[in-house]
Amino acid sequence: MGEDIPMEGMIAILTAPIFVFLIFVAPIWLILHYRSRNKINAGLNDEERASLQQLADTAQRMQERIKTLEAILESDHPNWRRKQGESSHDYQ
Repeated sequence: MGEDIPMEGMIAILTAPIFVFLIFVAPIWLILHYRSRNKINAGLNDEERASLQQLADTAQRMQERIKTLEAILESDHPNWRRKQGESSHDYQ
């Protein structure tokens, strides 16, 4: 029923995948690993920093506009939040 595999056959069966891994997979894996690590350590470049700052400025202006609009709405329609089921959020 079960065939015994000779010791030399076992070694060949085990070494072939190891060699394939060491020759092909390991170098690619190491290159990709250290490339991604260098990108993480490098941080943001100047273009990304400028874009992030622009987004932060836009968010700040939007927050100020929302506060202004809510103040106008509150003066025109007191307790408007209660009428909406208090589903809106306070922006601070």
